[in-house]
Amino acid sequence: MLNLIQADIYKLRKSAPIKVLFSITAISSIIVAIMAYLIPQGNIDANLTGLGFMFSDINVISILGAVMAAVLICGDFDSRTFHDAVASGSSRSSIIIGKTIVFCFSILCILIPYIVTTGVVLGTGSKFSMGSVAVGFLNLMTTEAGKALTAAEIWKLAAIILTLTLVYIAQVSICIPLAFTLKKPVLVVAIYYGFSILTAQLTKLSDSSMLFDRIFSCTPYGGNYTFLTLTSGTGEIVKALAVSLIFIIIMLAVTYSTFRRSEIK
Repeated sequence: MLNLIQADIYKLRKSAPIKVLFSITAISSIIVAIMAYLIPQGNIDANLTGLGFMFSDINVISILGAVMAAVLICGDFDSRTFHDAVASGSSRSSIIIGKTIVFCFSILCILIPYIVTTGVVLGTGSKFSMGSVAVGFLNLMTTEAGKALTAAEIWKLAAIILTLTLVYIAQVSICIPLAFTLKKPVLVVAIYYGFSILTAQLTKLSDSSMLFDRIFSCTPYGGNYTFLTLTSGTGEIVKALAVSLIFIIIMLAVTYSTFRRSEIK
């Protein structure tokens, strides 16, 4: 399995798609930060927050996360890499675990621009705002910007950033069984983006139903996991981490149950 991981990471480093996706998130993170800075200054119409949301981390990752799964997993079906790995003696479980590790690492890589931008924004001491559309890292930078942070708050901020990153990885981890099952990049991207829109609507439903809210909060799409700030309690952060890790493990189990019975051509 280690050899499979090393080979995938090497391909990832040399891959043009990962460089393109990283460039997209880098540009998007800068654009959203600039807009969040100019809006409270009155230099940009506040009605443009919807446009700014298009470049936010939650929206960009919902697209690029599925694209990454399509590149890493569906591409190996087309190139018969999976066929060669199985033929050379690699177990299907090791293939799935290896791919999942590399996939999670790749999502972390394309999230780095948003993480760095958030840190820079919070260090400026300026006011940033994106209205009610702020989610994830954008919510963190607009909520905590302009505050003087203590050493303890900086450490807590680092923990929140790590948690948000894991929440995003867990959210897009559903693309892993999709990619192994469908094997078609277009279908994976389209289905997951539609699913991300659906979960956004389900969040509104959880506001009106306590039972549904409890059920939905058992997934990385529910709860307030993408709205963590310095006011969030330690219990909320730990729960977000636990739910995300468990969800990723479940996605691994689902993937294995389908992939071990499928025929590799």
